[in-house]
Amino acid sequence: MSTTLPMAPARPWRWIPTLYFGQGLPYVVVMTLAVVMYKNLGFSNTEIALYTSWLYLPWVIKPLWSPVVDLLGRKRGWIVGLQFGIGLAFALVALTLPAPKVLQMTLAVFWLMAFASATHDIAADGFYMLALPQRTQAAFVGVRSTFYRLAMIGGQGGLVYLAGWLQDSTGNVVSAWQMVFWALAAVFLAGAAYHFWALPKPAGDVAVPRGEHFWADFFKVFAAFFAKPEIGRILAFLLLYRFAEAQLLKLVTPFMLDPLDVGGLGLKTQDVGIAYGTVGIGALTVGGLLGGFLISRFGLKRMLWPLVLCMHLPNTVYVALAVWQPGSLWLVSAAIATEQFGYGFGFTAYMVFMLMVAGGADGSAVHKTAHYALCTGFMALGMMIPGMWSGWLQDRLGYVNFFIWACVATLPSFLAAAWIRIDPEFGRKTE
Repeated sequence: MSTTLPMAPARPWRWIPTLYFGQGLPYVVVMTLAVVMYKNLGFSNTEIALYTSWLYLPWVIKPLWSPVVDLLGRKRGWIVGLQFGIGLAFALVALTLPAPKVLQMTLAVFWLMAFASATHDIAADGFYMLALPQRTQAAFVGVRSTFYRLAMIGGQGGLVYLAGWLQDSTGNVVSAWQMVFWALAAVFLAGAAYHFWALPKPAGDVAVPRGEHFWADFFKVFAAFFAKPEIGRILAFLLLYRFAEAQLLKLVTPFMLDPLDVGGLGLKTQDVGIAYGTVGIGALTVGGLLGGFLISRFGLKRMLWPLVLCMHLPNTVYVALAVWQPGSLWLVSAAIATEQFGYGFGFTAYMVFMLMVAGGADGSAVHKTAHYALCTGFMALGMMIPGMWSGWLQDRLGYVNFFIWACVATLPSFLAAAWIRIDPEFGRKTE
């Protein structure tokens, strides 16, 4: 008997680009756009770095509630419902911006948005595997990544530029950011309605039956992860590889926006959207593509130290920018592109390492998905904790000394890289 179920994933171009653009947009809003907004509203670097670093927490702990998405309802329903919820959260940010306690109220909304976004990640990735046959999944990995990156450019570049332009046009920072978040709300609510229509209905998208031994099996997944050989080396690398970058990342935007007399670059908000959100993200993407290509050719072990060096040495460009404070947007953009290219290039080592940990050296490990989610949780934790104190540190050291410290803070990353053990052939494409 013929059915239409096998045809459900026949039009992946209809929903994959929009789904992964929608996955990336709330993340970049919570992690980056919020930093720019709070800086424009006049909050200190200490406050911005501390409070926005806490917003990493949902991504740190999302492996703990990922089984709930399997146990309760269909992933298609989770996706559409969460997108409507995120759209409403964008509207709530716009409504609370004029409030007297704007920091507390917007942070509460961003906190809810972060939990919704992290849960949406779980549902979207699970739905992707259910809705597509394995060959199609592999074919569309690049499409997923491209549209996620486009969301970063749209949020970190386009929306930051729009906010700056609106500030100049209206003369009112609060009104400008309200308009940005109303636009985001409209886009996301329209996207949720679109996905209600466009997402396929795969036969496998059903709630997982809850067996009597479910919770025992659930905790076995965690026990198996922490029982991995040399788990101490693994955790050290996951937590320390981005130790310097976690501190740097929170202060790059405030550094570019702060006036020259306090050590910043004195750029306008829309200039930050161009230099960091567009040129920088473009360079980050190119670096990531090149890093992945070289690992596939030569293997992770052989490429590790070139990748580590390229990840961390370009941090010195911020020392140079802080010392010379160049007034040229193109020079600043070139410096940011250099650092972001190195970051994207070196970060591929981290991503491939997580695949190795989750799948085992021979790729045969059980619970790959859950163990990869645990790796991403430790990755988020490694970004959250150092980021929390970075603003306080910069306020006391000034930008020049802070960026010098960020270069010194790469030493734990080098030590962690020297300590790990990698299969010489892992990551290398075999003919």
